[in-house]
Amino acid sequence: MRILVEGEKYGIEGLNKIFTDARFYSQQGTMGKVTHVGYYHSLDKNELVYMLPKVFIEDGKVFGKYFPEELFSQDISISFKNRDEYAWARKLLVFFYKSISEYQKRYINSNIIDEGEGLDLSSNLDLHEYSYLDLMFGFVNHYRRNKNAIMFHYVDFNSSQAKKPKWEKTVKKVTPILNSKGDPLYLKIQNKKKTVNDSELLICYFFSILNKFKDEHGLDISINKSYKIIRGKEFIRLQETGISRLRSIKHKYFADSLKRMYKLCELYFLKTNTSGVRHRNIEFVAVRNYNLVFEDMVDKLFSDSFAQNHMDQDITIAKLKHNADGKILDHIYEYGSLVDTSNIFYIGDSKYYRPGNEAGKLSMFKQFTYAKNILQYNIDLFVKAGRYHSANMRYRDIDTEGYNITPNFFIYGYVSDVDDFDQDLIESYGEPVKSSHFPDRLFDRDTLFVHQYKINFLFVLKSYSSNDLGLSRDFKLRTKQRFRNEFVNYFNKPAECGFKLYSKVLPAHELQKIITDNFKVLNGKSYIVNGNELIIARPEGDTSLDNILTTFDRKVLL
Repeated sequence: MRILVEGEKYGIEGLNKIFTDARFYSQQGTMGKVTHVGYYHSLDKNELVYMLPKVFIEDGKVFGKYFPEELFSQDISISFKNRDEYAWARKLLVFFYKSISEYQKRYINSNIIDEGEGLDLSSNLDLHEYSYLDLMFGFVNHYRRNKNAIMFHYVDFNSSQAKKPKWEKTVKKVTPILNSKGDPLYLKIQNKKKTVNDSELLICYFFSILNKFKDEHGLDISINKSYKIIRGKEFIRLQETGISRLRSIKHKYFADSLKRMYKLCELYFLKTNTSGVRHRNIEFVAVRNYNLVFEDMVDKLFSDSFAQNHMDQDITIAKLKHNADGKILDHIYEYGSLVDTSNIFYIGDSKYYRPGNEAGKLSMFKQFTYAKNILQYNIDLFVKAGRYHSANMRYRDIDTEGYNITPNFFIYGYVSDVDDFDQDLIESYGEPVKSSHFPDRLFDRDTLFVHQYKINFLFVLKSYSSNDLGLSRDFKLRTKQRFRNEFVNYFNKPAECGFKLYSKVLPAHELQKIITDNFKVLNGKSYIVNGNELIIARPEGDTSLDNILTTFDRKVLL
């Protein structure tokens, strides 16, 4: 097993030894730069290669510990068995492979990708075809889930052989297991006659294949020594003859666990039988633009399929992501407004960078353009139909002509603990960024803010291929509330946001008089909530509102 990292350079000779296809790297003199993320398996060369995302590189090392060449030049499966420091890799590689497979399924079944980005998802596997790794994980999972049932079938068969046993030979040749009382139990009995049992043959094949996976890839499993295991040259011969011998016992057992074992063994022999005309020497699933995969992983965590109570059944969140000007949003969801009880769209962008890097001016410009496009969509809809995207959404106050605040966020992936796949570890990252045409107008359509966060990449990786809907729901509720709270806290601190908020509840006629008499000075600085509460955002150092604010109280957003 070899581990490569996207964007890293390796000796071209070493790359040519493991790859039969140069599509996964670009040659630069005597070096090759890895351009893809995914996995590659060569049966002929007995090589399994993982190409990991660049997010794992920190200060030139993988997780800040291992030089990339170290993980490439040696057989990592040997280190798996002998060095505890590589224990992280077992879990990581399982979730990483599952994420690539999940993306392949989602990409094929839905239009989630901007083709203009030049997506290159390469694979020589059909969507419903089992890969080598699918089979490996299938064997391990079946064993762990049915360990006791398999043992029962094995013991049951051997018990039937205990007629006229030769105990002297049994004690000498068979290793017993001990029960809870310390008594020895012999799973194999030496006697004169032994009938051939189909279940025993199937179990022998299953554990021989499982042991092969264990030896080659350092799997963290323990196989009871009582099972007969086929190894070495005998196993190589089994790969060629196993499918015919296996099919000769088909339909001769009824237990579900044994039927599943049969199917797994059949798939394995079909894939590894080198004498077959349909044999495939290599298989791979790889993505050139992994930023699109990261976007989809994060989007699965954040976005809802539909806006809440949306009025137009044809306009889904997926369609909203595709702006009229051709731009595509990474993430968008409907949640509580910062200033009242209505809703607003939160708009996010995933940033697939090496650790330590932040979004530049171009990324900021694109994000603000996305936000303005969504705002304009809602305004156009209101003008045309007298409503916004959903029943509880409000983007503009007709009386003051002020605009609701649209929250924006960036989210980066990072790894701080190689063993932590269960906590999101979301943290603020960098300073909030403001963009405006009129810096002194908070409620102007061109005044926008972006908060930046980083999230545990390993949590995202695991969650992406998980079917735990409860975990996904809890994350959405918790994180959306947190993002709103942090925006609210930001605007409650004038030193950070640059504005002091004031408000007053007024009768309708007084409210209209204040707005009419002071419209020019209040333009972009005021917004009515809850029907009759006027909020005024006073920029730091602005004295033009002093006469109006004498009877107003400081407003604290909740």
